[in-house]
Amino acid sequence: MIQTFTTYSLVAVISAIAVYALAFIAFTLDLSRRVARVHAQERAAEAADAAAVEAARVKLAASDRATVSSGAMSGAAVSGGAAASGAGGAVTRGTASGGTASGGTATVAAPPSASAGPATSRRERSPRFARVGVALATIGFLLGVLGVVTRSIAAGGHVPWSNMYEFALTGTTIIVGVFLVVNVWQRIAYLGTYITGFVLLALVLATVNFYVGPTPLPPALQSAWLVVHVFVAILGTSFFALGAGLSVAQLLQMRREAGRLTGLRFLQTLPAAEALENLAYRITVIGFVFWTFTLIFGAIWAERAWGRYWGWDTKEVWTFIVWVIFAGYIHARATRGWRGAPSAWLAIVGFAAVIFNFTVVNLVFHGLHAYSGL
Repeated sequence: MIQTFTTYSLVAVISAIAVYALAFIAFTLDLSRRVARVHAQERAAEAADAAAVEAARVKLAASDRATVSSGAMSGAAVSGGAAASGAGGAVTRGTASGGTASGGTATVAAPPSASAGPATSRRERSPRFARVGVALATIGFLLGVLGVVTRSIAAGGHVPWSNMYEFALTGTTIIVGVFLVVNVWQRIAYLGTYITGFVLLALVLATVNFYVGPTPLPPALQSAWLVVHVFVAILGTSFFALGAGLSVAQLLQMRREAGRLTGLRFLQTLPAAEALENLAYRITVIGFVFWTFTLIFGAIWAERAWGRYWGWDTKEVWTFIVWVIFAGYIHARATRGWRGAPSAWLAIVGFAAVIFNFTVVNLVFHGLHAYSGL
């Protein structure tokens, strides 16, 4: 029975990898289609500008012809009425002159150019390839959940994060789940390539390099506090991943808005740099809250397992370093001169520290948290 559920879990994981690969392709095609839409909008804007200029030229020419015709009629009227009084002639000439001036100053204002592109609204319907990518990511998420559940059954009913493979399986599944939930709120399908690419790479590396069969939990891991500790850590990592992706998009958008980056045309379909920064901040703050509880629940678990709340273990130190980096990020957002690019780089560095904590610390350093399973 255990072997059967282990096989089911592995099949679900491999299927999820295949589906995430298709989702990655769909999201990449969406970015490509965004570039095509930008080109089409620019051509349409140029055509509209040219049509407006031509219409203005035609109208101005018609106005000039009307002015010439009005002047000729006024001249004939003056010749036929030569016997009229000088004052009357002066009035007639003044009227004709006024008509000429009025006709000669006729202008037509061209409509504003549409070359800046349409504003992005989160209530707009997503493009086709983006919808396909989201649908495939949802299927991959469900397959990941199936892999986690069957792995848990095969492991004897405990939560499957006792080694690096199980943590990667559960973590990538929750990352995709958080992405799908936030996408319903804010339409962030443009991050789909980044999220599915990251998850795909993590799952492949974990399956190829870190895979081990299900094993019983060591005594130190048989605690409800560990379940809560690891779960909130994964949630915090998920929000940090989204925040880092938005910060990368913010930095690229800032360069484009400054005129220093013209090659990535799809950036014109993304929100402005300030909007990306605000969204990244809101998402990262949520991750920071979860990471704070990671420290708190981890300390409680450490006291139950080893009789002390803090022991300067390598994993504990790096978890605290990650917390300090993101605390600095939140402080930087409220500090003059640190908003924009500096705070965005802090978010990226913080997420890099999370990845370092999961990979290098687990594989290279030794301590009480050495549960890589390898």
